[in-house]
This record gives sequence, structure tokens and C-alpha cells, in this order.
Amino acid sequence: MTTHTDELASTKKALVIKAKGGLGNRMLSAVTGLVLARLNNRKPYIDWRDGMYVEVGENLYPLLFDAGWMEDITALDGETDVAPAIWSGRLNKQPVDIIRSEFPGKHQDPLLYRRLSIDLKRDDPPEAVGVFWSYLPKLKRLRSRLRRSPEFARKPQDTIMSDMLDEYFRPVAGVRGQVDVIMGEIASPVIGVHIRFTDRKVPLDKIISKLAKLKERQPAATIFLATDSSEAQDAILARFPDAKTIDKALATDGRALHFSAGGFSDPVIEARNALVDMVALSRCDWLLHSRHSTFSVTAALIGRIPKNRQIDIDRTNFKVRMKQFLQARL
Repeated sequence: MTTHTDELASTKKALVIKAKGGLGNRMLSAVTGLVLARLNNRKPYIDWRDGMYVEVGENLYPLLFDAGWMEDITALDGETDVAPAIWSGRLNKQPVDIIRSEFPGKHQDPLLYRRLSIDLKRDDPPEAVGVFWSYLPKLKRLRSRLRRSPEFARKPQDTIMSDMLDEYFRPVAGVRGQVDVIMGEIASPVIGVHIRFTDRKVPLDKIISKLAKLKERQPAATIFLATDSSEAQDAILARFPDAKTIDKALATDGRALHFSAGGFSDPVIEARNALVDMVALSRCDWLLHSRHSTFSVTAALIGRIPKNRQIDIDRTNFKVRMKQFLQARL
């Protein structure tokens, strides 16, 4: 029987998966790229050399996840047979570089990714190297192709995403070990709480209210808090002093942590701390969060946390739901 690994070994075509944004965004976006690579029978390469946490030019992906399956991305940097052609000869660059030089002022354009990525709906282009990038997952745009795929046709979208996260985003041993220690020291059941409170803020009072109600129903539950903000952490600990957290850097100025890499004594440790938070959340029995944050959505997918164990404070937020509905299909 021919396996997917055998198929990859026989192909010379590659798909370079670029990134822009935080950890959750780039993981879920990469899932779309990985599915696209399978549909197009291309070898995937995850390229996170854009300066998130670590220096520009260093690939963050293998510092966080087991990457033994992936060949050396730098071997492709000088390739000129590339689609879209805008990447020809400059595969060492990242979306933010191309946008800054070629499309200034369009960093927020929801359709710009199409100029920097091979077409999701059309047949695979002939070029040796294709590039995929989007700010958010785009599996909805692949749905007609997924229906025709023996591998994906019968799988719900969340299952596809969880399966790909399992396969390509297995944390490095140090992260797995740290999560094992943390969760081993916390009494079950566990309520995971994620609060993004820097460049994007969730309503703290609503989080606290929902958490208090859940604790009333589950008085024996332990709270595990993952946040990027010292203000949010202080607010939760003031109300729930027994809540558990990991020791990590926290933002004090409202600036997203991954944009503050220059201020870290060890950026790799802080990047891994973010992943520890995500994986720990994925192992919780309940998850209190906002769907507006892809970080917590990714945690729920990794842990396959059922919807009835998730308290999504934006579940009925029409503005958020409509925005995500449109973004997934654009």
C-alpha cells in the first residue's frame, strides 16, 4: 500500500507555508496549507522566519514542534520557479516584507493573501514551488475539493483540523514535559481560562461572571489561567486566589507579547511558555474563552474539547460571528 510518506518521497514539488500573526493564527493557517499540500501532492515546509519571538531569519517552528518530517527550508530560498511569481528568488522573505514593499498600506486587506498565495480552488500550478499564506484558516474555501478527496471527504472540518494539529504540531519534548508536570500537580477536574488582554481585549467582568457561575456548579474544580496580561492575571487572582498559572513574562503595556521579543531574556523560553499555556488549556475539562482568539480555539481543537464543555463568551456576539463567517470564505 502506498502511504502519504511514499507519495511525498516521489514528488519534487514543494509548498512553502508562510505566516503572519500570533501562535494560534499561524497554526490554524498552517493547517490549511498542510491540507492544500496533500490535495496538490506537494511537500510542505512551514516557514516561520518572520521574527515572531526569535530573530528574523530563524525558523520558530522547529523550536516549538517536532520537525523531523520537514526538509531544510533554506534550500529553497533562491528558487525562481515559484507561484505566485512575486516570491520568485525571495523565498527567504515573509508576507510582512512583501506587503511592506509591494502593497504598503494594505496590511489589513482581507483579500491581499490571494496575491501572495497559490489559488485554493484551482488545480495545482506547474511551478516547482508554491507558496501559501493567509492570516486565518481557509478550509471553507477548499470544501469542494475536500468533498472529492478520499482522505478528507467524510471528515468534519474540526476533525480535519484536529488531526492535522496532532500530526504536524507535536510540541518538543521540553514543552510536553513541562505540561505533564503542571497538569500532574493540579487536582482534577480543571477549568481552563484563556484571557487575551493586550492588543485585543475580552471583557474581564464577563469572564469573571461566567467563571464564578461555573465554579458554583463545579466547586471542586481547579482553575488554570492562561493570559498574556498582568492586569488580567491580577484581576482573576484577586477573585480566585487559588487559580494556577505558569511563571512567564506578561505584558504590562497592552502590546502583544510576541511583538516584544527584544525585551525577553530568553525569547525561545517565552515562545515555549506560550505553547505550554496552549497545550495545558487543551488538557482541561472545561474551557472558558472567546472564539475571537484563535489561541484558545486552537487549544480546544488540540484537546478535542467538546462544545458542551466550552463556555465561549462570544458565542452570541453577532459582530464576531459574522466577521469570522466572512473571513473564512473570502
